[in-house]
Amino acid sequence: MGYLGEMVESIRSLQIRHVLTQIISLGMIVTSALIIWKGLMCVTGSESPVVVVLSGSMEPGFKRGDILFLHMSKDPIRAGEIVVFNVDGREIPIVHRVIKVHERQDTGEVDVLTKGDNNFGDDRLLYAHGQLWLQRHHIMGRAVGFLPYVGWVTIIMTEKPIIKYLLIGALGLLVITSKE
Repeated sequence: MGYLGEMVESIRSLQIRHVLTQIISLGMIVTSALIIWKGLMCVTGSESPVVVVLSGSMEPGFKRGDILFLHMSKDPIRAGEIVVFNVDGREIPIVHRVIKVHERQDTGEVDVLTKGDNNFGDDRLLYAHGQLWLQRHHIMGRAVGFLPYVGWVTIIMTEKPIIKYLLIGALGLLVITSKE
């Protein structure tokens, strides 16, 4: 039986009180992570303060797997800035550069046109049907920093869910069977 048998025996020998303590500790870790995430949302003004670059459309500046840190301020958006935006009807945010800014004379609202640095044309084909510009409510934030390659963990777990489930299961067993 070896290692697996020892793990099963270890779980059986635990007292209920110890198991409950471990479950509460795990709950506190998850709750702390959520509080930190919500705090970052408040500080950055962005609904998603951290995003992973999922494609090569922004190479060579940002590569697939880079993590971007976002901030959304009241300052006007300018051509050349890198923004992350959502398009109506799509769940996954897009990271691209603003290439044109259009200010409406009647309302003063600013519309933007984006393009990936590694793409041939602008993003109008990515926008919702009939949409030619992005409005401010589409933009989640501006890129203010990045960590290269760290996002590959997220990409691998999204593309190969079995790895995610194995990792969660292993961490769960580790928490339950730890003696402290």
